[in-house]
Amino acid sequence: MVKTNSLHAWWLAARPKTLTGAAAPVILALSAAYGIYGHVEWVPALLCLAFALLMQVDANLVNDYFDCIRGVDTEERLGPERACSQGWITLPAMRMGITITTMVACLAGLPLVWWGGWECILVGITCVAFCFLYTTLFSRIAMGDILVLLFFGIIPVAYTFFFQSPLSSITHLPLPVWLLALAQGLVTDCLLLVNNFRDRHTDAAVGKTTLVTIIGELSTLALYFLIGIISVSLAMVALNIIRKGDYLAMLIPVIFIPLHLKILHLLHSINHGKALNRVLGMTAISIFFFAILVSLALVL
Repeated sequence: MVKTNSLHAWWLAARPKTLTGAAAPVILALSAAYGIYGHVEWVPALLCLAFALLMQVDANLVNDYFDCIRGVDTEERLGPERACSQGWITLPAMRMGITITTMVACLAGLPLVWWGGWECILVGITCVAFCFLYTTLFSRIAMGDILVLLFFGIIPVAYTFFFQSPLSSITHLPLPVWLLALAQGLVTDCLLLVNNFRDRHTDAAVGKTTLVTIIGELSTLALYFLIGIISVSLAMVALNIIRKGDYLAMLIPVIFIPLHLKILHLLHSINHGKALNRVLGMTAISIFFFAILVSLALVL
């Protein structure tokens, strides 16, 4: 029994298992900075990590709140239980929680202006805006995958690296950083693919359009496979540029492929129902595993 508005209830609402997806691009970017410049500035590094984690919690709370008020969380729900719909957190308390989390995230990110200039404020505002727009609009019109690519790959990797660099503009980032950002964003999108694969029938029933409902089951499985291969290939190219022909380092990301294929096999064999939550959990682990593998190749 979860007591209403208790710390336990907030812990469940924050969905701590999802935080690996927010931490992974920051860790990858810091490893790239170390691999290229030989050092890490820890103050902006920790600020980036705090902002990423807080925004992930904020997105989880926003998703919980709006799915509840729209009546999305019904008895047919296959995913993990939601705090508001279960009565663990009241709607007024959740609104307050979202407000506080958003404000704390902004306060954590604001000092990054010192390292990145005033444009960082615009980036922060964009992150906050799409935190709300993802749940309320874009996830329902098959735009979620693009947002994951941007906000869990390209933006966090690029800007975390930028804060570590002597570069004057984000547009001057080395090519390997962009390749790593794209690779991490693609790997993270696997989580959304599995989530939407699990919910494909209920989503179609309520008129929610996702990439999975558009391309179908077999194409989703094929896309999941290709994402793993493409991501590893991008990481290998980036490592070849940074490590200048260190082929042993280049091969480290290949270790990711067996795990990726195992998850794909489970996704295909289980196919539907709440049992896919296990696959979802494994995919979350694989996202962090990919970032760690590439990071090791960058720093060792």
